[in-house]
Amino acid sequence: MSRKTALVTGAASGIGLAVAESLAGAGYNVMCADINEEKGKEEAARIGASFFKCDLSKREECKALVEACAAEFGSVDILINNAGIQHVSPVEDFPEDKWDFMISLMLTATFLLTKYSWNYMKKNGWGRVINVNSVHGLRASAFKTAYISAKHGVTGFTKTTALEGGPHGITVNSICPAYVRTPLVDGQIADQAKAHGISENEVIEEVMLKKAAVKKLIEPSEIGDIVLYLCSDSAKCVTGTSFTIDCGWTAQ
Repeated sequence: MSRKTALVTGAASGIGLAVAESLAGAGYNVMCADINEEKGKEEAARIGASFFKCDLSKREECKALVEACAAEFGSVDILINNAGIQHVSPVEDFPEDKWDFMISLMLTATFLLTKYSWNYMKKNGWGRVINVNSVHGLRASAFKTAYISAKHGVTGFTKTTALEGGPHGITVNSICPAYVRTPLVDGQIADQAKAHGISENEVIEEVMLKKAAVKKLIEPSEIGDIVLYLCSDSAKCVTGTSFTIDCGWTAQ
């Protein structure tokens, strides 16, 4: 049997890179996608994956990515929608162009990549769509208007496509972590300090970990482990879920 192929977005660093590394290590063909070409190529070569540069806020580049993956490997069996950014600002000051970009990148691209990959999975009678969501896809926090709106949209999209994919052997799930130790989170610390008028250490203790029962940042490799489970036969009946890894945040 030929190896299954996984397409991972935002794979040049952070969660995306950890997921791509886990999948490559488990023997999957992996196509890494990111706008950061230099870092993306370097990391893809290191883990034995392929790389495709693209701006996922653009519809035509979403389609080109899926076509490139299918052309190289023959199919798209697993789609990991991970690419995203964060911007922290009160709603009255939130830049309108930043809103448009973030919704395009994190919600519209999730739809488009799923749409373009769907027929490959349907044809094979097997597929996995895993949306790297956030605890903010289930709960809200101040000053993150676009991010939380996009992530709540991903939660609904996950449930809907899970219902459509079930009869065709396609499962769709989202992973909802709390704060993961990534460059994205590192960048948020300074932004949150400014928005709340507190120090960066206070951001970690009083904002990021305040609602957590387990007082630690999550490691990216932990997300990679969950992805491997959701791709396995053991998870063939797991679909439409918001798989939380949130240190107890949503238990409150």
